Amino acid sequence: MRKEKTHVLALSAVADEGEFWNGLKKAHGRLPAGAVWKLAVASKDGTRAVNVIAHDSVETVREFFETHAGAHATTEYFEADAANAVGLPR
Repeated sequence: MRKEKTHVLALSAVADEGEFWNGLKKAHGRLPAGAVWKLAVASKDGTRAVNVIAHDSVETVREFFETHAGAHATTEYFEADAANAVGLPR
């Protein structure tokens, strides 16, 4: 039986906008097996970012994200409540 993917929210306070997004652009082609990057968006001033990655584990997403962009932002990770979300599969 396949485990349902978790939608992991990565909320970042960005310290270096250019380096942060360059790291994530490179990371996009190196997603962990089975991961799907659903959303990547920044605030207009570039100081905040929201990324949503569907995968089996919050911890795997955290390790992946920190490897590629962790030095350029402080990021919180948590599982989305898909049952109460708009636009995410339940």
